[in-house]
Amino acid sequence: MALGVVGIVIGFLNAPKTIEDVEKLLADSHHGHEAAHVEKVAPHATEAHVAETHVVADSAAVVDSAVVVVDNHVSDSAKVIGVDYETAKKMVAEKEAHADNHDAHAKADAHSHDDHKAHLEHVLHQLQNKPWAALYVACIFFMLISVGVLAFYAIQYAAQAGWSPILFRVMEGITAYLLPGSIIFFVLLVAAGMHFNHLFVWMDPEVIDKTSVKYDKLIDLKSGYLNVPFFLGRAAVFLIVWNLYRHFSRKNSLAQDSASDNTFYKKNFKMAAAFLVFFIVSESIMSWDWIMSVDPHWYSTLFGWYVFASFFVSGITVIAMITLYLKSKGYLEYVNTSHIHDLAKFMFGISIFWTYLWFSQFMLIWYSNIPEEVTYFVTRIEHYKLPFFGMLAMNFIFPLLILINTDFKRLTWIVVMAGIVILCGHYIDFFNMIMPATVGDQWFIGIPEIGSLMFFLGLFIFVVFSALTKAPLVPKGNPLIEESKHFHY
Repeated sequence: MALGVVGIVIGFLNAPKTIEDVEKLLADSHHGHEAAHVEKVAPHATEAHVAETHVVADSAAVVDSAVVVVDNHVSDSAKVIGVDYETAKKMVAEKEAHADNHDAHAKADAHSHDDHKAHLEHVLHQLQNKPWAALYVACIFFMLISVGVLAFYAIQYAAQAGWSPILFRVMEGITAYLLPGSIIFFVLLVAAGMHFNHLFVWMDPEVIDKTSVKYDKLIDLKSGYLNVPFFLGRAAVFLIVWNLYRHFSRKNSLAQDSASDNTFYKKNFKMAAAFLVFFIVSESIMSWDWIMSVDPHWYSTLFGWYVFASFFVSGITVIAMITLYLKSKGYLEYVNTSHIHDLAKFMFGISIFWTYLWFSQFMLIWYSNIPEEVTYFVTRIEHYKLPFFGMLAMNFIFPLLILINTDFKRLTWIVVMAGIVILCGHYIDFFNMIMPATVGDQWFIGIPEIGSLMFFLGLFIFVVFSALTKAPLVPKGNPLIEESKHFHY
Protein backbone atom coordinates (compact mmCIF):
# COMPACT_ATOMS: atom_id res chain seq x y z
CA MET A 1 0.00 0.00 0.00
CA ALA A 2 2.89 2.37 0.82
CA LEU A 3 4.54 1.58 -2.51
CA GLY A 4 1.23 2.35 -4.17
CA VAL A 5 1.13 5.79 -2.56
CA VAL A 6 4.66 6.45 -3.81
CA GLY A 7 3.65 5.40 -7.33
CA ILE A 8 0.58 7.65 -7.26
CA VAL A 9 2.63 10.64 -6.11
CA ILE A 10 5.27 10.02 -8.79
CA GLY A 11 2.52 9.82 -11.41
CA PHE A 12 1.16 13.23 -10.45
CA LEU A 13 4.61 14.82 -10.19
CA ASN A 14 5.66 13.54 -13.61
CA ALA A 15 2.51 14.77 -15.36
CA PRO A 16 3.25 17.71 -17.73
CA LYS A 17 2.31 21.16 -16.44
CA THR A 18 2.40 23.29 -19.63
CA ILE A 19 2.01 22.87 -23.38
CA GLU A 20 5.78 23.43 -23.65
CA ASP A 21 6.29 20.27 -21.60
CA VAL A 22 3.92 18.42 -23.93
CA GLU A 23 5.70 19.72 -27.02
CA LYS A 24 9.02 18.54 -25.60
CA LEU A 25 7.57 15.09 -24.77
CA LEU A 26 6.10 14.71 -28.25
CA ALA A 27 9.32 15.94 -29.85
CA ASP A 28 11.38 13.48 -27.82
CA SER A 29 9.07 10.59 -28.69
CA HIS A 30 9.36 11.31 -32.43
CA HIS A 31 12.96 12.54 -32.41
CA GLY A 32 14.54 9.38 -33.76
CA HIS A 33 12.09 9.01 -36.63
CA GLU A 34 12.19 12.68 -37.55
CA ALA A 35 15.99 12.83 -37.41
CA ALA A 36 16.30 9.92 -39.83
CA HIS A 37 13.69 11.45 -42.12
CA VAL A 38 15.35 14.88 -42.12
CA GLU A 39 18.78 13.38 -42.76
CA LYS A 40 17.44 11.54 -45.78
CA VAL A 41 15.43 14.39 -47.26
CA ALA A 42 17.57 17.45 -46.41
CA PRO A 43 20.14 17.29 -49.31
CA HIS A 44 17.39 16.99 -51.93
CA ALA A 45 15.37 19.71 -50.27
CA THR A 46 18.39 22.05 -50.24
CA GLU A 47 19.08 21.51 -53.94
CA ALA A 48 15.44 22.05 -54.81
CA HIS A 49 15.30 25.19 -52.68
CA VAL A 50 18.43 26.69 -54.34
CA ALA A 51 17.08 25.96 -57.81
CA GLU A 52 13.72 27.45 -56.92
CA THR A 53 15.42 30.56 -55.52
CA HIS A 54 17.32 31.14 -58.79
CA VAL A 55 14.18 30.68 -60.85
CA VAL A 56 12.20 33.10 -58.71
CA ALA A 57 15.01 35.67 -58.74
CA ASP A 58 15.37 35.47 -62.52
CA SER A 59 11.63 35.73 -62.99
CA ALA A 60 11.43 38.69 -60.66
CA ALA A 61 14.20 40.45 -62.53
CA VAL A 62 12.48 39.87 -65.84
CA VAL A 63 9.14 41.05 -64.49
CA ASP A 64 10.69 44.20 -63.00
CA SER A 65 12.38 44.94 -66.30
CA ALA A 66 9.11 44.34 -68.10
CA VAL A 67 7.36 46.76 -65.81
CA VAL A 68 9.92 49.42 -66.61
CA VAL A 69 9.58 48.70 -70.32
CA VAL A 70 5.81 48.86 -70.26
CA ASP A 71 5.61 51.97 -68.17
CA ASN A 72 8.15 53.88 -70.27
CA HIS A 73 7.13 52.47 -73.66
CA VAL A 74 10.78 51.68 -74.47
CA SER A 75 10.38 49.17 -77.27
CA ASP A 76 14.11 48.69 -77.69
CA SER A 77 14.50 47.57 -74.07
CA ALA A 78 11.53 45.22 -74.53
CA LYS A 79 13.29 43.64 -77.43
CA VAL A 80 16.46 43.32 -75.41
CA ILE A 81 14.75 41.29 -72.69
CA GLY A 82 12.79 39.36 -75.30
CA VAL A 83 9.19 40.14 -74.30
CA ASP A 84 6.37 42.16 -75.84
CA TYR A 85 3.82 44.34 -74.08
CA GLU A 86 1.20 41.60 -73.49
CA THR A 87 3.78 39.20 -72.10
CA ALA A 88 5.09 41.82 -69.72
CA LYS A 89 1.56 42.64 -68.56
CA LYS A 90 0.89 38.95 -67.91
CA MET A 91 4.09 38.60 -65.90
CA VAL A 92 3.13 41.59 -63.74
CA ALA A 93 -0.24 39.96 -63.02
CA GLU A 94 1.51 36.71 -62.08
CA LYS A 95 3.75 38.55 -59.67
CA GLU A 96 0.73 40.17 -57.98
CA ALA A 97 -0.98 36.76 -57.77
CA HIS A 98 2.16 35.32 -56.22
CA ALA A 99 2.09 38.06 -53.59
CA ASP A 100 -1.57 37.32 -52.85
CA ASN A 101 -0.76 33.62 -52.63
CA HIS A 102 2.02 34.42 -50.17
CA ASP A 103 -0.47 36.29 -47.97
CA ALA A 104 -2.85 33.32 -48.11
CA HIS A 105 -0.01 31.02 -47.06
CA ALA A 106 0.77 33.31 -44.15
CA LYS A 107 -2.84 33.17 -42.98
CA ALA A 108 -2.86 29.38 -43.40
CA ASP A 109 0.34 29.14 -41.35
CA ALA A 110 -1.25 31.20 -38.59
CA HIS A 111 -4.33 28.96 -38.64
CA SER A 112 -2.12 25.89 -38.58
CA HIS A 113 -0.28 27.32 -35.58
CA ASP A 114 -3.60 27.77 -33.77
CA ASP A 115 -4.58 24.20 -34.58
CA HIS A 116 -1.22 22.96 -33.35
CA LYS A 117 -1.64 24.88 -30.10
CA ALA A 118 -5.16 23.48 -29.64
CA HIS A 119 -3.80 19.97 -30.24
CA LEU A 120 -1.08 20.50 -27.65
CA GLU A 121 -3.66 21.71 -25.12
CA HIS A 122 -5.77 18.61 -25.83
CA VAL A 123 -2.78 16.31 -25.32
CA LEU A 124 -1.87 18.25 -22.17
CA HIS A 125 -5.31 17.53 -20.71
CA GLN A 126 -4.98 13.87 -21.65
CA LEU A 127 -1.56 13.50 -20.02
CA GLN A 128 -2.71 15.41 -16.94
CA ASN A 129 -5.71 13.09 -16.79
CA LYS A 130 -3.52 9.99 -16.83
CA PRO A 131 -2.72 9.77 -13.08
CA TRP A 132 -6.28 10.83 -12.24
CA ALA A 133 -7.77 8.23 -14.57
CA ALA A 134 -5.49 5.50 -13.19
CA LEU A 135 -6.60 6.42 -9.67
CA TYR A 136 -10.24 6.53 -10.74
CA VAL A 137 -10.19 3.10 -12.43
CA ALA A 138 -8.58 1.37 -9.43
CA CYS A 139 -10.83 3.18 -6.94
CA ILE A 140 -14.12 2.41 -8.68
CA PHE A 141 -13.12 -1.19 -9.43
CA PHE A 142 -12.42 -2.17 -5.82
CA MET A 143 -15.36 -0.19 -4.49
CA LEU A 144 -17.72 -1.90 -6.92
CA ILE A 145 -16.34 -5.31 -5.92
CA SER A 146 -17.65 -4.62 -2.42
CA VAL A 147 -20.94 -3.41 -3.92
CA GLY A 148 -21.23 -6.60 -5.96
CA VAL A 149 -20.66 -8.70 -2.84
CA LEU A 150 -23.26 -6.61 -0.99
CA ALA A 151 -25.80 -7.32 -3.74
CA PHE A 152 -24.98 -11.05 -3.65
CA TYR A 153 -25.34 -10.99 0.15
CA ALA A 154 -28.76 -9.34 -0.14
CA ILE A 155 -29.85 -11.87 -2.74
CA GLN A 156 -28.96 -14.73 -0.38
CA TYR A 157 -31.07 -13.19 2.38
CA ALA A 158 -34.00 -12.36 0.11
CA ALA A 159 -33.97 -15.87 -1.39
CA GLN A 160 -33.56 -17.46 2.07
CA ALA A 161 -30.78 -19.57 0.57
CA GLY A 162 -29.75 -22.50 2.73
CA TRP A 163 -26.33 -23.22 1.23
CA SER A 164 -24.65 -19.85 1.78
CA PRO A 165 -25.00 -18.68 5.44
CA ILE A 166 -21.65 -20.27 6.30
CA LEU A 167 -20.13 -17.69 3.91
CA PHE A 168 -22.00 -14.67 5.30
CA ARG A 169 -19.16 -13.43 7.50
CA VAL A 170 -16.79 -13.56 4.54
CA MET A 171 -19.26 -11.44 2.58
CA GLU A 172 -19.66 -9.03 5.49
CA GLY A 173 -15.88 -8.70 5.72
CA ILE A 174 -15.58 -7.84 2.03
CA THR A 175 -18.40 -5.29 2.21
CA ALA A 176 -16.56 -3.55 5.05
CA TYR A 177 -14.45 -1.96 2.32
CA LEU A 178 -17.52 -0.14 0.98
CA LEU A 179 -17.25 2.70 3.53
CA PRO A 180 -13.61 3.74 2.99
CA GLY A 181 -13.92 2.99 -0.72
CA SER A 182 -17.02 5.21 -0.97
CA ILE A 183 -15.34 8.09 0.85
CA ILE A 184 -12.27 8.05 -1.40
CA PHE A 185 -14.43 7.69 -4.49
CA PHE A 186 -16.70 10.59 -3.56
CA VAL A 187 -13.63 12.76 -2.96
CA LEU A 188 -12.50 11.95 -6.51
CA LEU A 189 -15.92 12.94 -7.86
CA VAL A 190 -15.81 16.23 -5.93
CA ALA A 191 -12.29 16.88 -7.27
CA ALA A 192 -13.61 16.38 -10.79
CA GLY A 193 -16.51 18.73 -10.08
CA MET A 194 -14.06 21.36 -8.82
CA HIS A 195 -12.08 21.05 -12.10
CA PHE A 196 -8.94 19.51 -10.60
CA ASN A 197 -8.98 17.23 -13.65
CA HIS A 198 -10.73 16.78 -16.98
CA LEU A 199 -12.14 13.26 -16.53
CA PHE A 200 -15.68 14.40 -17.31
CA VAL A 201 -15.78 16.65 -20.38
CA TRP A 202 -19.33 17.81 -19.64
CA MET A 203 -18.16 19.41 -16.36
CA ASP A 204 -16.33 22.12 -18.33
CA PRO A 205 -18.66 25.19 -18.14
CA GLU A 206 -17.53 26.33 -21.60
CA VAL A 207 -19.17 23.36 -23.35
CA ILE A 208 -22.62 24.69 -22.43
CA ASP A 209 -21.70 28.34 -23.03
CA LYS A 210 -23.16 29.29 -26.42
CA THR A 211 -20.63 32.09 -26.83
CA SER A 212 -17.65 29.77 -26.38
CA VAL A 213 -15.76 28.04 -29.19
CA LYS A 214 -16.04 24.85 -27.09
CA TYR A 215 -19.84 24.95 -27.08
CA ASP A 216 -21.35 21.50 -27.51
CA LYS A 217 -25.05 21.43 -28.31
CA LEU A 218 -25.53 17.74 -27.42
CA ILE A 219 -23.99 18.19 -23.98
CA ASP A 220 -25.98 21.39 -23.49
CA LEU A 221 -29.19 19.46 -24.18
CA LYS A 222 -28.22 16.97 -21.46
CA SER A 223 -27.18 19.64 -18.96
CA GLY A 224 -30.45 19.31 -17.04
CA TYR A 225 -29.23 15.88 -15.96
CA LEU A 226 -25.47 16.19 -16.40
CA ASN A 227 -24.63 19.05 -14.07
CA VAL A 228 -22.26 18.94 -11.11
CA PRO A 229 -24.70 19.57 -8.20
CA PHE A 230 -27.21 16.98 -9.39
CA PHE A 231 -24.42 14.56 -10.25
CA LEU A 232 -22.81 14.78 -6.80
CA GLY A 233 -26.23 14.67 -5.14
CA ARG A 234 -27.12 11.40 -6.85
CA ALA A 235 -23.73 9.94 -5.97
CA ALA A 236 -24.13 10.93 -2.31
CA VAL A 237 -27.59 9.35 -2.08
CA PHE A 238 -26.48 6.08 -3.66
CA LEU A 239 -23.37 5.74 -1.54
CA ILE A 240 -25.16 6.66 1.69
CA VAL A 241 -28.01 4.19 1.12
CA TRP A 242 -25.64 1.37 0.18
CA ASN A 243 -23.54 2.00 3.28
CA LEU A 244 -26.59 2.24 5.53
CA TYR A 245 -27.87 -1.10 4.29
CA ARG A 246 -24.46 -2.66 4.85
CA HIS A 247 -24.24 -1.18 8.38
CA PHE A 248 -27.67 -2.34 9.56
CA SER A 249 -27.52 -5.77 7.90
CA ARG A 250 -24.16 -6.41 9.56
CA LYS A 251 -25.49 -5.14 12.89
CA ASN A 252 -28.53 -7.42 12.68
CA SER A 253 -26.41 -10.37 11.63
CA LEU A 254 -24.20 -10.02 14.70
CA ALA A 255 -27.21 -9.45 16.95
CA GLN A 256 -28.83 -12.63 15.65
CA ASP A 257 -25.96 -14.70 17.12
CA SER A 258 -27.12 -13.96 20.66
CA ALA A 259 -30.86 -13.61 19.98
CA SER A 260 -33.48 -16.01 21.33
CA ASP A 261 -35.66 -15.76 18.23
CA ASN A 262 -35.37 -14.89 14.53
CA THR A 263 -36.32 -11.23 14.83
CA PHE A 264 -33.05 -9.88 13.46
CA TYR A 265 -33.00 -12.46 10.65
CA LYS A 266 -36.48 -11.35 9.59
CA LYS A 267 -35.36 -7.72 9.66
CA ASN A 268 -32.48 -8.57 7.36
CA PHE A 269 -34.84 -10.46 5.06
CA LYS A 270 -37.12 -7.43 4.69
CA MET A 271 -34.23 -5.00 4.34
CA ALA A 272 -32.63 -7.18 1.67
CA ALA A 273 -35.81 -7.21 -0.43
CA ALA A 274 -36.16 -3.41 -0.18
CA PHE A 275 -32.46 -2.85 -0.82
CA LEU A 276 -32.48 -4.94 -4.00
CA VAL A 277 -35.28 -2.81 -5.45
CA PHE A 278 -33.30 0.36 -4.73
CA PHE A 279 -30.06 -1.23 -5.86
CA ILE A 280 -31.21 -2.29 -9.31
CA VAL A 281 -32.31 1.29 -10.06
CA SER A 282 -29.36 3.04 -8.44
CA GLU A 283 -26.85 0.67 -10.06
CA SER A 284 -28.09 1.54 -13.54
CA ILE A 285 -27.98 5.28 -12.86
CA MET A 286 -24.58 4.89 -11.22
CA SER A 287 -23.18 3.22 -14.34
CA TRP A 288 -24.48 6.07 -16.51
CA ASP A 289 -23.08 8.74 -14.21
CA TRP A 290 -19.73 7.37 -13.14
CA ILE A 291 -18.67 5.47 -16.24
CA MET A 292 -20.79 6.15 -19.34
CA SER A 293 -20.76 9.94 -18.90
CA VAL A 294 -17.02 10.11 -19.53
CA ASP A 295 -18.22 9.63 -23.15
CA PRO A 296 -21.16 12.08 -23.00
CA HIS A 297 -22.03 11.74 -26.69
CA TRP A 298 -22.40 7.96 -26.49
CA TYR A 299 -24.97 5.83 -24.74
CA SER A 300 -26.14 2.24 -24.57
CA THR A 301 -29.35 0.95 -23.01
CA LEU A 302 -27.50 -2.24 -22.03
CA PHE A 303 -24.72 -0.44 -20.22
CA GLY A 304 -26.14 -0.69 -16.70
CA TRP A 305 -26.52 -4.47 -16.94
CA TYR A 306 -23.11 -4.78 -18.57
CA VAL A 307 -21.35 -2.94 -15.74
CA PHE A 308 -23.36 -4.88 -13.16
CA ALA A 309 -22.30 -8.24 -14.64
CA SER A 310 -18.66 -7.12 -14.58
CA PHE A 311 -18.45 -6.14 -10.93
CA PHE A 312 -20.94 -8.83 -9.80
CA VAL A 313 -18.80 -11.69 -11.11
CA SER A 314 -15.72 -9.96 -9.70
CA GLY A 315 -17.35 -9.80 -6.27
CA ILE A 316 -18.32 -13.50 -6.33
CA THR A 317 -14.78 -14.37 -7.43
CA VAL A 318 -13.34 -12.49 -4.44
CA ILE A 319 -15.72 -14.37 -2.10
CA ALA A 320 -14.43 -17.68 -3.50
CA MET A 321 -10.76 -16.70 -3.26
CA ILE A 322 -10.95 -15.36 0.31
CA THR A 323 -12.99 -18.40 1.39
CA LEU A 324 -10.36 -20.74 -0.04
CA TYR A 325 -7.58 -18.76 1.63
CA LEU A 326 -9.28 -18.91 5.06
CA LYS A 327 -10.01 -22.60 4.55
CA SER A 328 -6.34 -23.24 3.79
CA LYS A 329 -5.40 -21.55 7.09
CA GLY A 330 -7.67 -23.81 9.12
CA TYR A 331 -10.70 -21.53 9.36
CA LEU A 332 -14.23 -22.15 8.02
CA GLU A 333 -14.09 -25.85 8.85
CA TYR A 334 -17.67 -26.37 7.65
CA VAL A 335 -16.97 -25.05 4.18
CA ASN A 336 -16.66 -27.97 1.77
CA THR A 337 -16.21 -28.58 -1.93
CA SER A 338 -19.95 -28.24 -2.51
CA HIS A 339 -19.84 -24.59 -1.35
CA ILE A 340 -16.81 -23.94 -3.56
CA HIS A 341 -18.54 -25.70 -6.45
CA ASP A 342 -21.55 -23.39 -6.11
CA LEU A 343 -19.36 -20.28 -6.03
CA ALA A 344 -17.48 -21.52 -9.10
CA LYS A 345 -20.82 -22.11 -10.86
CA PHE A 346 -21.69 -18.47 -10.25
CA MET A 347 -18.26 -17.43 -11.53
CA PHE A 348 -18.86 -19.45 -14.69
CA GLY A 349 -22.51 -18.48 -15.15
CA ILE A 350 -22.05 -14.72 -14.65
CA SER A 351 -19.00 -14.79 -16.95
CA ILE A 352 -21.24 -16.22 -19.69
CA PHE A 353 -23.92 -13.64 -18.82
CA TRP A 354 -21.32 -10.85 -19.11
CA THR A 355 -20.28 -12.21 -22.51
CA TYR A 356 -23.89 -12.30 -23.67
CA LEU A 357 -24.29 -8.63 -22.73
CA TRP A 358 -20.96 -7.66 -24.27
CA PHE A 359 -21.79 -9.37 -27.56
CA SER A 360 -25.35 -8.01 -27.63
CA GLN A 361 -24.06 -4.47 -27.16
CA PHE A 362 -21.13 -4.81 -29.56
CA MET A 363 -22.95 -6.70 -32.34
CA LEU A 364 -25.95 -4.35 -32.51
CA ILE A 365 -23.79 -1.22 -32.56
CA TRP A 366 -21.34 -2.69 -35.08
CA TYR A 367 -24.11 -3.95 -37.38
CA SER A 368 -26.14 -0.73 -37.34
CA ASN A 369 -22.96 1.28 -38.00
CA ILE A 370 -24.43 4.55 -36.73
CA PRO A 371 -21.50 7.02 -36.45
CA GLU A 372 -22.56 8.40 -33.06
CA GLU A 373 -22.57 4.86 -31.62
CA VAL A 374 -19.90 2.92 -33.48
CA THR A 375 -17.17 5.46 -32.69
CA TYR A 376 -17.11 4.06 -29.12
CA PHE A 377 -15.81 0.70 -30.35
CA VAL A 378 -13.75 2.10 -33.22
CA THR A 379 -11.67 4.11 -30.74
CA ARG A 380 -11.09 1.07 -28.54
CA ILE A 381 -10.26 -1.29 -31.39
CA GLU A 382 -7.87 1.17 -33.05
CA HIS A 383 -6.03 2.45 -29.96
CA TYR A 384 -6.70 -0.25 -27.33
CA LYS A 385 -6.53 -3.38 -29.43
CA LEU A 386 -4.54 -5.49 -26.93
CA PRO A 387 -6.54 -4.68 -23.76
CA PHE A 388 -9.83 -4.77 -25.70
CA PHE A 389 -9.44 -8.25 -27.18
CA GLY A 390 -7.30 -9.48 -24.28
CA MET A 391 -10.11 -8.60 -21.88
CA LEU A 392 -12.54 -10.60 -24.00
CA ALA A 393 -10.30 -13.69 -23.88
CA MET A 394 -9.76 -13.38 -20.12
CA ASN A 395 -13.41 -12.80 -19.25
CA PHE A 396 -15.01 -15.32 -21.60
CA ILE A 397 -12.73 -17.82 -23.32
CA PHE A 398 -10.63 -18.69 -20.29
CA PRO A 399 -13.54 -19.17 -17.80
CA LEU A 400 -15.45 -21.11 -20.45
CA LEU A 401 -12.64 -23.56 -21.05
CA ILE A 402 -11.59 -23.93 -17.40
CA LEU A 403 -14.84 -23.82 -15.42
CA ILE A 404 -17.21 -25.65 -17.74
CA ASN A 405 -15.99 -28.94 -16.29
CA THR A 406 -17.92 -29.88 -13.13
CA ASP A 407 -14.98 -31.56 -11.40
CA PHE A 408 -12.73 -28.56 -12.02
CA LYS A 409 -15.12 -26.36 -10.03
CA ARG A 410 -14.16 -28.32 -6.89
CA LEU A 411 -10.40 -28.02 -7.32
CA THR A 412 -8.86 -25.21 -5.29
CA TRP A 413 -5.98 -24.40 -7.62
CA ILE A 414 -8.30 -24.31 -10.66
CA VAL A 415 -10.75 -21.94 -8.95
CA VAL A 416 -7.93 -19.68 -7.73
CA MET A 417 -6.27 -19.58 -11.16
CA ALA A 418 -9.58 -18.86 -12.87
CA GLY A 419 -10.35 -16.20 -10.23
CA ILE A 420 -7.07 -14.37 -10.80
CA VAL A 421 -7.66 -14.29 -14.56
CA ILE A 422 -11.27 -13.14 -14.14
CA LEU A 423 -10.31 -10.32 -11.76
CA CYS A 424 -7.49 -9.14 -14.03
CA GLY A 425 -9.81 -9.34 -17.04
CA HIS A 426 -12.53 -7.25 -15.43
CA TYR A 427 -10.01 -4.70 -14.16
CA ILE A 428 -8.93 -4.32 -17.80
CA ASP A 429 -12.62 -4.07 -18.71
CA PHE A 430 -12.98 -1.03 -16.43
CA PHE A 431 -9.70 0.29 -17.85
CA ASN A 432 -11.22 0.04 -21.35
CA MET A 433 -14.40 1.80 -20.25
CA ILE A 434 -12.63 4.80 -18.68
CA MET A 435 -9.27 5.39 -20.36
CA PRO A 436 -10.17 6.01 -24.04
CA ALA A 437 -12.41 8.96 -23.13
CA THR A 438 -10.02 10.44 -20.57
CA VAL A 439 -6.51 9.91 -21.98
CA GLY A 440 -7.22 9.01 -25.62
CA ASP A 441 -4.31 7.33 -27.36
CA GLN A 442 -1.85 8.54 -24.70
CA TRP A 443 -2.35 5.40 -22.59
CA PHE A 444 0.21 2.92 -21.38
CA ILE A 445 0.67 0.83 -18.23
CA GLY A 446 3.08 2.92 -16.20
CA ILE A 447 3.84 4.00 -12.66
CA PRO A 448 0.44 5.72 -12.03
CA GLU A 449 -1.53 2.64 -13.11
CA ILE A 450 0.61 0.17 -11.14
CA GLY A 451 0.80 2.47 -8.11
CA SER A 452 -2.97 3.01 -8.02
CA LEU A 453 -3.64 -0.72 -8.34
CA MET A 454 -1.18 -1.54 -5.56
CA PHE A 455 -2.60 1.12 -3.22
CA PHE A 456 -6.24 0.11 -3.55
CA LEU A 457 -5.43 -3.61 -3.52
CA GLY A 458 -3.44 -3.11 -0.31
CA LEU A 459 -6.18 -1.01 1.25
CA PHE A 460 -8.81 -3.56 0.21
CA ILE A 461 -6.92 -6.48 1.76
CA PHE A 462 -6.21 -4.53 4.95
CA VAL A 463 -9.82 -3.45 5.49
CA VAL A 464 -11.35 -6.82 4.59
CA PHE A 465 -9.11 -8.95 6.78
CA SER A 466 -9.33 -6.46 9.65
CA ALA A 467 -13.14 -6.78 9.49
CA LEU A 468 -12.90 -10.58 9.42
CA THR A 469 -11.07 -10.55 12.76
CA LYS A 470 -13.81 -8.58 14.53
CA ALA A 471 -16.53 -11.24 14.61
CA PRO A 472 -16.83 -15.05 14.63
CA LEU A 473 -16.57 -16.51 11.13
CA VAL A 474 -19.62 -18.70 11.70
CA PRO A 475 -22.99 -16.89 12.10
CA LYS A 476 -24.27 -19.37 14.65
CA GLY A 477 -27.61 -17.60 15.20
CA ASN A 478 -28.72 -17.79 11.57
CA PRO A 479 -31.72 -20.17 11.38
CA LEU A 480 -30.32 -21.79 8.22
CA ILE A 481 -26.78 -22.32 9.48
CA GLU A 482 -27.19 -26.05 10.11
CA GLU A 483 -28.41 -26.58 6.57
CA SER A 484 -25.41 -24.67 5.33
CA LYS A 485 -22.98 -26.68 7.46
CA HIS A 486 -24.29 -29.96 6.05
CA PHE A 487 -24.61 -28.78 2.48
CA HIS A 488 -23.41 -31.64 0.26
CA TYR A 489 -24.26 -32.88 -3.20
